[in-house]
Amino acid sequence: MKGHECYHCKQWVAEGEPHDCWTTTEAALTRELSEDLQDAYQRLREAAADLGEQRIYASHKCIMFSRKACYFFVRPHRKHLELCVFLGRPIRAPQIRRVEQPSKTKVANILRVTHRDEVEEPITGWLREAYEFAAPAPPKVVAASSAPGLKTRPTSAKARPTSAKTRPTSGKARPTSAKARPASKKASPTDVGRTFRSGTRKLKTRAKTPRRRR
Repeated sequence: MKGHECYHCKQWVAEGEPHDCWTTTEAALTRELSEDLQDAYQRLREAAADLGEQRIYASHKCIMFSRKACYFFVRPHRKHLELCVFLGRPIRAPQIRRVEQPSKTKVANILRVTHRDEVEEPITGWLREAYEFAAPAPPKVVAASSAPGLKTRPTSAKARPTSAKTRPTSGKARPTSAKARPASKKASPTDVGRTFRSGTRKLKTRAKTPRRRR
């Protein structure tokens, strides 16, 4: 006969036969419990519901109590209820049967409950601590300047001081010389008899006539 063995419940499922052992309900998981265990579960459920908003649902063989993540669950057994409380620390108490660490930040503290009267302090205090530990983190506000791919130059808080001192403008303007230099003029060889005065003497110059080449 063709088929397969269910990974969860280990039941042999024939080919083409519908099988869903994972999806279940609270009533289906607690139906066969004794009266004391059913009362103990109802007391646990009421204590958890009083903590605040959460989601309670059945999954496979457990009843989960969850916020953003599951903070504790109940696994019903024939003679007891097994509680698994997730905290950020191990609990040192006689009620704790064993401690496991499924992740770096979460510790699973496992204990048993057999009667309604056991659902009180310190168990209810541990449930309250687990509920607060599982609170969703507040959303992060990303500034526009820290958006990926955008680089902004930081603005300096200190402004450069403006100098109050200005260079004074001189009221005196430079006098422009009224005297202009006379343009120098070279004497040409045709100038004759030009007279120059040097002190009180008069000097006469003779014009030089260029020699002709033969």
